[in-house]
Amino acid sequence: MDKKDIYEHLAKIYLDASSNKNKKAKIFPPIFKKIIVVIVFFAFGLSVALFAKFHKTKLYSSETTLVLVPDIAKINFHFDPARKETYSLNLKNLNLARYRGLAFSAKKANYQDKISLRVEFTSAFKEKSEVYFKDITHNWQDYKVNFSDFKNISDWSEMANLMFTIEEWNVREKKGIVYIDNVRVTR
Repeated sequence: MDKKDIYEHLAKIYLDASSNKNKKAKIFPPIFKKIIVVIVFFAFGLSVALFAKFHKTKLYSSETTLVLVPDIAKINFHFDPARKETYSLNLKNLNLARYRGLAFSAKKANYQDKISLRVEFTSAFKEKSEVYFKDITHNWQDYKVNFSDFKNISDWSEMANLMFTIEEWNVREKKGIVYIDNVRVTR
């Protein structure tokens, strides 16, 4: 074999090897690359949409709150001599002017009882106002009320008390229990 044959043989081997690389590189033609990019963008968009949907649910609420009572409170009423039972919170002149509403969770122990719950704020200036929540449920339910619904309070800068009251004329049964949890003010 002479030099020319050796060069031709080497060139043939080199050209065959480089053409195999091009064949391997064309496993994903440009159309497949575009499809993969579209799928990635679609998956990203779908994940952003799902996050936005779940972000608005209660599980991921962005509500700014000040928790007043983190523990479960129990109003155990027995209207034999009493006319009402109250669970009271001393707010110690707390400034609630930056907040917009009250939220809490409540449930009753007796499934058949029909109970209305009175919620009352008292300011340091002796202003009082109440809101009634009718038909407290047997399962935990979240209740919310805006401060504007407490009509007789004009200044929220110094709040004295928050009371949850069960009155004899707002229940069907004369005995029972109401649980209150997660009492908080919201912005």
